[in-house]
Amino acid sequence: MTDNPTSPPRKSPMRWLPLAVVAVLGVLLFAGVRLSRNPDREALPSPLIGKPAPEFSLPLLHEAGRLVSSSDLRGAPYLLNVWGSWCPECRVEHPVLTRFAETKRVRVIGYNWKDEHADALRWLEQFGNPYFMVLTDYEGKSAIDWGIYGAPETFLVDGAGVIRWKHVGPLSDAVVNDELLPMLAEIEKAR
Repeated sequence: MTDNPTSPPRKSPMRWLPLAVVAVLGVLLFAGVRLSRNPDREALPSPLIGKPAPEFSLPLLHEAGRLVSSSDLRGAPYLLNVWGSWCPECRVEHPVLTRFAETKRVRVIGYNWKDEHADALRWLEQFGNPYFMVLTDYEGKSAIDWGIYGAPETFLVDGAGVIRWKHVGPLSDAVVNDELLPMLAEIEKAR
């Protein structure tokens, strides 16, 4: 049997191939994004808990010529909050951190990580500055010693300079009330 020259040409199944490839890539991309949002990321244990905070000497954001070292912060507990103007989750946690800082229960030290100086200043001017002081780590070298791999991250360090608590991800009211405040109460009781 021969094809009738007047019949319409057969449609090749190959014409759907580009659409199928795009659909498969879209599904894989969606799955990858969903898997990367691991809720257990916040529960990652830190090998630094119970150990002395890493030694550092970093410039202040508002006084670039002044260095602050880890030994300068000893003597009273502090909360070290890692943030950057480029970090969308830092903006989410900022009102929570601001409310906590207003209690003045503990010094809240900002750790501006891998940021541009002018961007960091502009960000604090726009959203408010809850920090007792802001350290800057433009190149991220000291962050390696702390085990920082993202922002925001928050550490509670006792007066002896020992890391007592770490939270990865944005602070929420629940995290402050259920985790941070009880740990802070333990530190205060031990004084």
